Amino acid sequence: MQNTIVVSPCATYEINGGVFEGWGTSLCWWANRIGYSDSLSEQAAEAFFGKDGLRMNIARYNIGGGDDPSHNHIKRTDSLMPGYTVYNDGKVFYDWNVDNRQRNVLFKAINACNDLIVEMFSNSPPYYMTKSGCSSGGADTREDNLREDCYADFARYIAAVCEHYEKVWGVKIQSVDAMNEPYTDFWWQYSDKQEGCHFDLGGSQSKIILKLQSALRDVGLNDVILCGTDETSIDTQIDAFNMLSADAKKALSRIDTHTYGGNKRDELKALAISNGKNLWMSEVDSGCTAGKNAGEMGAALWLAQRIIDDCNGLNCSAWILWQTIDSHICADGFNGNKDKGMIDLRNGYWGLAVADHDNDNIVLTKKYYALGQFSRYIRPGYTMLKSSESTLAAYDTLNNCLVIVSINTSPDSERKYFDLSQFDEIGRTVQVIRTSGGMKNGENWREICPITTLEDGFYADTLANSITTYIIDDVKVKSLKSLL
Repeated sequence: MQNTIVVSPCATYEINGGVFEGWGTSLCWWANRIGYSDSLSEQAAEAFFGKDGLRMNIARYNIGGGDDPSHNHIKRTDSLMPGYTVYNDGKVFYDWNVDNRQRNVLFKAINACNDLIVEMFSNSPPYYMTKSGCSSGGADTREDNLREDCYADFARYIAAVCEHYEKVWGVKIQSVDAMNEPYTDFWWQYSDKQEGCHFDLGGSQSKIILKLQSALRDVGLNDVILCGTDETSIDTQIDAFNMLSADAKKALSRIDTHTYGGNKRDELKALAISNGKNLWMSEVDSGCTAGKNAGEMGAALWLAQRIIDDCNGLNCSAWILWQTIDSHICADGFNGNKDKGMIDLRNGYWGLAVADHDNDNIVLTKKYYALGQFSRYIRPGYTMLKSSESTLAAYDTLNNCLVIVSINTSPDSERKYFDLSQFDEIGRTVQVIRTSGGMKNGENWREICPITTLEDGFYADTLANSITTYIIDDVKVKSLKSLL
């Protein structure tokens, strides 16, 4: 049975004028873990941000709050984030020598991607600004953990770090958010996982947004974009924005959302449009799989489907993975804790790669190649086109190039017809790149035989459990104003 997919230049994304800004990842916590090694850091920067790798162009840098130095409850080897201040007898001093591991990876990423977009974000204030005295959360996970008298102090702390990165280290900061998944009950005192801080919807979130706006102005960073609120759920993100004060809404230039939960993508898109805001999908990952009897492609197909769902549903102008490396192999562990070790590639797992510290190597997975089917070919500046539930499409207006990424999650090959009849002209040849199978014997960004187009489109036989990118040159549009 033939599946017809219509790709039209008349159906562009509505967010950001349809213009795509890029692909990215958070640097925490993997950069904090591997940054001691120049070799691992360089390999990772090239694999994720380099032209021969994923060609990511967005890095979300975590400004650690820093926990009470007497605490020893975080057990992950990667997530104990240092803060930039030292608190002693009521006095605060800045120590710019800390966080050198994450910073090392950031600088290498900048070298690998000259136009890297850097966003700063915080998981928690420093411990001495919290009610619980702990940067991993409060005694009551449903209550705000930032002390009432420390909102301005916390904002000044974030602004000071951003100022130092820009003015001393020469890192251009595009945007900043003071919160991460704030309206949840995830963050508790003495957690073994990570820093985190609850902020109630409405007043608390509005207050820190406005305090941060003021603090950034005070240090001369007037052009840094305020974004937020990075809620864990799409549906919660809608509630969070709606409950902000009028001034806080005005202060935000962009809505950043995670998509771990919720399904109101269309509603969030409409909310962003009606309020004149840009919209990013700023964090997601999962240990889930997709496809049937897909083997190592299961995790890759889940990731590909999530990218398509998020981008087509939200019309977001950027798509950002949580972290590229979630597991580490190291006999010695780190900070007195044990690493998780190698993942099972035939099941679901978090991240795109594994850092093998014992053998000085970054181990890539099928999820890595799945993301590359999108990120290597749909580039910043392309105009995103609305498409089907199994397809992502974009048009390069400068070079008259159309890129289509299509997935097949069935155990059988599927014949598809890509209807391009609404374009004025299309080229005669389709370049085809595919990822399928396992790491050892499968295809990873393999270029296969090109397809010859018909007058109004082309047929493609998609392999079972595969991700395929089609690139068509000489595709011309004469009449659509939004693409000119």
